[in-house]
Amino acid sequence: MKKPIEAAGPADPLQPERRALMKLGAAAGIAAPMVSPWLMQAAQAAAAPARGGTLNIVHGSINILNPAIQSGIATMIPGAQLFAGLVEYDANWKPHPYLATHWEQAADGLSHTFHLRQGALFHDGHEITSEDVAFSLHIVKNYHPFGPAMFGSVDRVDTPDKYTAIIRLKQPLPALLVSTSSVLLPIIPKHVYGVGDIHTNPANNRPVGSGPFKFQAYSPGEYLILERFDKFFRPGRPYLDRLVFHIMHDPNTSTLGMQRGKLDYMPYAPVTISDVERLAKTPHLAVTHGGYAAVGPLNWLAFNVRHKPLSDKRVRQAIAYASSRKFIVDDLFEGKAQIATGPIAPSSPFYSPDVPMYTQNLAKANALLDQAGYPKKADGTRFSLTLDVYPSMGQVGLAPAQYFKAQLPKVGIAVNIREAPDFPTWAHRMANWDFELSMDEVYNYPDPTIGVQRTYMSTNIKHVVWSNTQGYSNPHVDALFEQAAHEGNFDKRKALYSELQKILADDLPVYWINVIPYSTVYNQKVQNVPLTIWGAMGPMDQVWLRA
Repeated sequence: MKKPIEAAGPADPLQPERRALMKLGAAAGIAAPMVSPWLMQAAQAAAAPARGGTLNIVHGSINILNPAIQSGIATMIPGAQLFAGLVEYDANWKPHPYLATHWEQAADGLSHTFHLRQGALFHDGHEITSEDVAFSLHIVKNYHPFGPAMFGSVDRVDTPDKYTAIIRLKQPLPALLVSTSSVLLPIIPKHVYGVGDIHTNPANNRPVGSGPFKFQAYSPGEYLILERFDKFFRPGRPYLDRLVFHIMHDPNTSTLGMQRGKLDYMPYAPVTISDVERLAKTPHLAVTHGGYAAVGPLNWLAFNVRHKPLSDKRVRQAIAYASSRKFIVDDLFEGKAQIATGPIAPSSPFYSPDVPMYTQNLAKANALLDQAGYPKKADGTRFSLTLDVYPSMGQVGLAPAQYFKAQLPKVGIAVNIREAPDFPTWAHRMANWDFELSMDEVYNYPDPTIGVQRTYMSTNIKHVVWSNTQGYSNPHVDALFEQAAHEGNFDKRKALYSELQKILADDLPVYWINVIPYSTVYNQKVQNVPLTIWGAMGPMDQVWLRA
């Protein structure tokens, strides 16, 4: 066992059941109907919360515990427990006070004033002030992957007193409020993280936070333990004594742990649809697909449009017409996924279905390829393409890849699958533009400014994974994204994004396949399961355990 990073306590502070998980083997299944999480939540709301207990959570590998400089669910889920944001959102996209008690926006949209809770404390006992808000925004703006998109229009943050932070903008930024959620703008202490290089600060993996739970111990590759912060600014919360994140890589072990009651909560379930179905039939477990609206997870086929033949949009369109998203959703994902029709996920308020749909049509696909100048050879092929995947994509990426390998030869396109040995190898290939086709999983996040435009703006063609690695460039698209990012009128903004979706669905820099059917599996003793737009990436201060 690696030596853990501790705040207090023994070398292995976990209960014996954690160690027992390491001995679990292959999973087995039983049968019963899925429990409706909405009915359960209604029943839970009527019960009085009980204090105490440990929530055992299935979690992936952690690289860093500072969400101010790192994105990704591995950092964001525990980060939302360690750090508070200015606002939090409910399941209906409505903002509510969190660290800020209230806020105002100027009529011209160029300033947002946040009023902080007085007496709110960091985990080391220092009071949270407007200076910490200004510092946190500075760090996120300059060091977080989404920082420039979220806060590039911020001119400065004024701090007229300890409890007032005024964010001054160069131009209106309608995505600003949702960007102040704890998962995107965690309030970190200036006196801790303002010392030395932010990237090497020891507090990155020994956090001093502002949220409902404080750091207790971390053993890389094994576990992270957070315990209740008794001086949290919401009196009486959190209800739980502690959260234990079990870092697990074997889906069989996590599945059996959930079935045997050793694990309580598994968001972003790292198992197949059949595994989730089996878990849903376990008497003490329930499954929900809620809590992912702000994530907007899309599965797509990426095209490197720099090189022939993919530089011709007729070829890209032919690939779409040769395929069937309906087959992928109905057969490969057993009807549990939703078709993705464009760059914005259906859960977004800015989604528009008014785009080219590419219903399967082999004759049209063949005609487009002929028009593009790629006739069939004597052996029936036109050209070959290499399709990249990586192992941890699991069913989401590997199953569609095999489908494309079998389907595209019907229009003369041979497909060779190149499976990377691990995620870093795949990410390196994408960042260096060393690919032709690739399966990819990309999140919209709560506003197109944050998670959508990064894939399509020419200013974001970078040697960085999950940027515009496709090399797509359309000046009109750039201008529309820039205009939409600063349009304060919702209806006008939605119209701009509708136009963008139509243009991109015609240009097809990527072929959107489906919304990733994420699931959360949980023990029915877990009450107030997070089902806001952020789900597990929201604070768990109201979660409690039924006896």
